[in-house]
This record gives sequence, C-alpha cells and structure tokens, in this order.
Amino acid sequence: MEKFIYKKSSDITALSASFTDFIYKKHCHKEYALGVTLRGIQEYNLDGSFHSSYENGVMLFNPEQIHDGRAHDSTGLDYVMLYIEPMLLLDIIGKRDIVRFTSPIVYNQALRNSIINLSSAILSEKGEALCSELLLSLVDNFNPTNICTDYKKDNKLVKKAKEMIYSKLEDVLSLDEICKELAMSKFQFIRLFKANTGISPYQYFILCKVNRAKQLLEKNKDIYSAIAECGFVDLSHLNKHFKRIYGITAFEYKSHLN
Repeated sequence: MEKFIYKKSSDITALSASFTDFIYKKHCHKEYALGVTLRGIQEYNLDGSFHSSYENGVMLFNPEQIHDGRAHDSTGLDYVMLYIEPMLLLDIIGKRDIVRFTSPIVYNQALRNSIINLSSAILSEKGEALCSELLLSLVDNFNPTNICTDYKKDNKLVKKAKEMIYSKLEDVLSLDEICKELAMSKFQFIRLFKANTGISPYQYFILCKVNRAKQLLEKNKDIYSAIAECGFVDLSHLNKHFKRIYGITAFEYKSHLN
C-alpha cells in the first residue's frame, strides 16, 4: 500500500508518506528537505554513503543532493517531509549564500517535534501566519553545528553545464553543444559530471525537467502546459518520471493542489 499526500503553504511543501515496497530512484530536489521517520527504518544512499534513519530520526537533505530511498523491510515505512525553498530558509537564518547541513541524520527531539508540528499544520491547511511561526521555531531548534558555510562548491565547469542544461529543458539534451562550450570531449564531460554529482548529465536533465514541471503545476495548475514547456512527450511520459521522484503521478500531485 502506497500513500503520498502533499500540501503546500507559501514556499514550503509538506509530505506525509506511507509505503511498503516503493523505491525512490536516484533524484534530488531544488529545496532543502527535512523529514522525520515515524515508523520503520528508512534506508538511502547519499553522497556515496549508505544511511539508515530509525524511528524519530531527523533526515536533512541539501538542495541538489542526490539520493534514493526505500523501506528496510516488508513492514514498511511512515514519515513526514518538509521541502523549504532555499531563499526562505536563508532569509530566516540571515545568510546570503547557500549553506549545507553537516549531518544527514540527527536525533534531536526539539527539531523532530518542530518538523512534525509544521508538517501537520500545512497538511491540515492551517493559516500562513501559524505556519510561519512554526517555521521560525523549527529553524531556532537547529544546533549551530548542524549547518556549515564552508563546503566544497560545484566544479566551475559542472556549474556551467548545469546552467546550460536548465536553460533548455524543453529541448533534447545536446551533449555536443555543452562540450563545445566547455572545450571537452563527451566522455571527459560525462566522467567529470558523474564524479561531481553522482548521476549522469542525462539523469540530471530528467530531474530538472520533473522539478520544473512540479513548479509549473504549483504555479498554473495546468498539467498540459507543463508537459509542453518541459518537453515531455505526453502525460504518461511525465507521470512515469514524476512518480519515481515523488511517489505519485503529476496528475495526482496536481489534485493535491486544489
């Protein structure tokens, strides 16, 4: 049995998930993602390392951090997740540049409760004022050691390639065009990109298309314009890739926005 419920309040999306044998493929999000394992053990690969979040574990994902996910066994998994737009979080903590969570999993009761309280408020469609107060309380419960500003930034060539990929999501991915701009062979570029991101340029291209389609759905609630603007063949093509990342189809996600 799979159950994924999404609700959004301003620049925060809340997810309540419950499943047994569903498996997330490698993916990433443009937002910061903070979650709590409520039941079971959540397993995932992140930055080349394997992690297990046990009950009450607080999971912390940085923007564009590649990971997968699954339940440990057939008993399944229940958890909640918050996806927070980077600019919103940075505004609250008073930083201009992207910061990074230092630990992928922490066991912090106050932070756990804050995430659960805010996700519950968003999922039950409480007012924006209450949600803003709960978000501030959540951020105040961060231990300073959980956040760092000194971290390895993207390779400059990879950053340039990402910008080129994201600027043409409606087209077919052209490695020739990117490699010409970067003065590299295709094989040099693919190897460099995978070494820096953990996925291939094509996988990143698909992830960007799906994330962009999600943003368009939230803005316009028009699934067919999202398909056209992001260059998907049809609804089934979008739904297939969307479900691998979000657990539900784009059409189902749209229904949660109404």
